[in-house]
Amino acid sequence: MKGPERLTRLVEPVVEGLGYELVGLEFDSRVRILRVYIDRQGGVTLDDCTRVSHQLSGLLDVEDPIPGEYQLEISSPGMDRPLFTVEHYQRFAGSLVRLQLLRAVDGRRRFKGRLMSVDEGVIVLQEDGIDYRIPVESIEKARVIPEFEQKNRKGR
Repeated sequence: MKGPERLTRLVEPVVEGLGYELVGLEFDSRVRILRVYIDRQGGVTLDDCTRVSHQLSGLLDVEDPIPGEYQLEISSPGMDRPLFTVEHYQRFAGSLVRLQLLRAVDGRRRFKGRLMSVDEGVIVLQEDGIDYRIPVESIEKARVIPEFEQKNRKGR
């Protein structure tokens, strides 16, 4: 692949032109899948994914940004939404998140904790009462961990 920035520049105008937000994209080189995450107010349906897939398939065939064969997958971000940009981290401040880093921070590459804040490209993640300052550029993968309210049930 010639770079995720080039791929984003190719894909984003098509996705936005169809009325969706490009949440982000991932290329899994092991299984050769390009995942494109889209969203819009009210959520994304299977028909939405199909529509975007048809439009992007033609563009990607012509532009050929990824050498060799690969599968295109269009998806909503889902409840365990991936985070790609500083704006995503700001929007989901207060959420529980799981991170995988490119470089170790305090000897670790994996974290799970509460996203407390984002300032000047650095997130503050609280895990077990400890605040970790992690540069966004050092994050390889990040996902929101869905939280569900627990209702008290009598007798349990």
